[in-house]
Amino acid sequence: MMKLRALPLLAALCAGLTTPLPAASQQLAKDLLGAWKTPSNQDPMPIGSYAKGCAAGLLKMPENGPHWQSMRLSRNRNWGQPVMVEFLMDLSYAASQIGWGKGLYIGDISQPRGGPMITGHASHQIGLDADIWWLAPKRLDLSVAERESLSSIPMRSADQKSVTRAWGPAAQNLLKVAASDPRVDRIFVAAAIKLEICKTAKKSDTAWLQKLRPVAGHDTHFHVRLKCPAGATACETQTPGVAELSKGGNGCDETLNWWVTDYLNPPKQQPGKKDPDEEDPPKKKHPRQFTMADLPRQCQAVLDSN
Repeated sequence: MMKLRALPLLAALCAGLTTPLPAASQQLAKDLLGAWKTPSNQDPMPIGSYAKGCAAGLLKMPENGPHWQSMRLSRNRNWGQPVMVEFLMDLSYAASQIGWGKGLYIGDISQPRGGPMITGHASHQIGLDADIWWLAPKRLDLSVAERESLSSIPMRSADQKSVTRAWGPAAQNLLKVAASDPRVDRIFVAAAIKLEICKTAKKSDTAWLQKLRPVAGHDTHFHVRLKCPAGATACETQTPGVAELSKGGNGCDETLNWWVTDYLNPPKQQPGKKDPDEEDPPKKKHPRQFTMADLPRQCQAVLDSN
């Protein structure tokens, strides 16, 4: 089958080289997709990768619910794929049942049409990422103004090596419930949080603990990433990324310790002269500098949809 399709595909690609791209294709995607206040009039579909794509037919996460409130409404980033909205509703109920306050304060999900954002995240582009605050809700009747001014709390110490006094069994149970959901691909947390959990981890914790991935900048929230939903043919599935995890490990190893050792105090490089014939590696373009031409072609239809 691959050989039969190769010639038409090659012809299509060659034709694309001579067909001029629309003028908008060279404009920054963050300015074009970010300008929309409403979702595209299309069937739901995550398009491309979590950090290089867009989203069709997103649903708005309700601002208020029986067990949640959406925060920072002025950003208009409470839009997600149907599976994400459903997941957050389910998790908020579970949170209220395990002693995590009255439910959840939910932060950024995606823009109405996904894509790169003018400020903030590199990911959150296809409606399958969501930030959940580390502040357990004592009330769910916050005003719009309160949701702009209230801040979450840090679960990681200032030196990034340990958890704060706010950490406890309820916080760990919340992560366990979230990571145990089959819809979840991975959860990004501060390294200190995973280090703390690893201290008492049992073999029975492997399945959910391996989904916790340490990353910088996640002291006041954790970041849930869902798998590409069934039938989402335009969504790019993410690989495990860590060899230990792909072999069934839990990530409680030297790759985790790196975050509180070399990451915080990088080893000094030995002085030496650069080879004059050596070229600098090309710099990776930041998502906020992506043009529409950098994104999957389906994103043009998302942009044009009324």
